[in-house]
Amino acid sequence: MDLSTKIAGVTFRVGLMNASGALCVTQAELEALGESDAGAIVTKSMTPLAREGNPLPRYVAIDGGSINSMGLPNLGYPAYAKLIPGLKRFKRPVVASLAGLHPDDFLEGAKALNAAGPDLVEVNLSCPNIPGKPQIGYDFDETERLLEAIRDIFTIPFGVKLPPYFDPIHHHKIAEVLQRIGVTFVTVINSVGNTLVVDPEQERVVIKPKGGFGGLGGRIIKPVALANVRAFWKIWGDRIPIIGTGGVENGTDIFEHVLCGASAVQIGTILVEEGVGVFRRLAQEVTECLERKGYPSLMSCRGKLQEMD
Repeated sequence: MDLSTKIAGVTFRVGLMNASGALCVTQAELEALGESDAGAIVTKSMTPLAREGNPLPRYVAIDGGSINSMGLPNLGYPAYAKLIPGLKRFKRPVVASLAGLHPDDFLEGAKALNAAGPDLVEVNLSCPNIPGKPQIGYDFDETERLLEAIRDIFTIPFGVKLPPYFDPIHHHKIAEVLQRIGVTFVTVINSVGNTLVVDPEQERVVIKPKGGFGGLGGRIIKPVALANVRAFWKIWGDRIPIIGTGGVENGTDIFEHVLCGASAVQIGTILVEEGVGVFRRLAQEVTECLERKGYPSLMSCRGKLQEMD
């Protein structure tokens, strides 16, 4: 079964990869991804300086998914810039995830990554778990200003990772911004921010940062993720590739993302829970799903979701 895809001119042998944040912080974790059946290596969202992130506990598996408030723990731009050339030996695309606490952080990171030479850069406009910092992706004017500045620096293809949007007007407004900038792909969605999980026995929240508020991920957010993938596909068609993220636990979930319009799929919660061996299982399951339905390849079902008359 042909599970390959192409994004911004870069070929992925398998259209399945880790979501930034899931087992991709350290050199050992990144190399484990390289040795796995993942179609790419996506780095942790990186900031100018190394960060330990928010206090523990900051990730808890729950029924139907997970809640987290990680706070961008990462090694910093300089460390990842040194690691990226070595990751190329695994013969698969390296996607660098770029973040920041201030617009200047993104520009500094863009310069560092240009020199490091990843295949693609995913600009994270949607981290919901930094105390006191808003998600840039909900401010369309600020998003455009930032991406204009980044565009002037990058000589390699870049896309954006977006927060979930819940109104068609927001999908169209951000789509107009991204078209004007000329981004080469979008990743949707990041976790659903500012959710709360309660332990009724202990009568308290389950994570420590931000008074217990955190980003929701896993199976429970799949309908939100699929809605965002479909909304952007209906706006762009195949003009701007979409990487679907959210709620992928099995091969049918991958099929649904692609059916809605995704060109590739990222996984987070289930990767954290199962480890890198999950990529082999998911590839086998989506192959079986496609064979059962008579599709010759993963991309042959892209965007073919039917609507009712």
